[in-house]
Amino acid sequence: MSLTDILSPSDIAAALRDCQAPDSFSPKKFFQISGMSKKSSSQLKEIFRILDNDQSGFIEEDELKYFLQRFECGARVLTTSETKTFLAAADHDGDGKIGAEGIDYFKHT
Repeated sequence: MSLTDILSPSDIAAALRDCQAPDSFSPKKFFQISGMSKKSSSQLKEIFRILDNDQSGFIEEDELKYFLQRFECGARVLTTSETKTFLAAADHDGDGKIGAEGIDYFKHT
């Protein structure tokens, strides 16, 4: 399964266009534009699984840096500042990675 099986390719493209410039990424805005914020819990779990590149059950800082590239190969990497801000917002237990509890962040951002 791919992200375009769950999200509209045009919505993904619009979300990526919105954050092309470095330090312009807003998770809340990205989730809204891409349609992630409107998806069911089961769809979000599938998105999370796809974004979890190493299938560890967590999205670590290294994976988060390449978050946009999981939506489109040519997309930019998140800046260090964007990555740390995103991680801090979604890391509910402070362990430095986003686990299953981070799915709620995708839904309710």
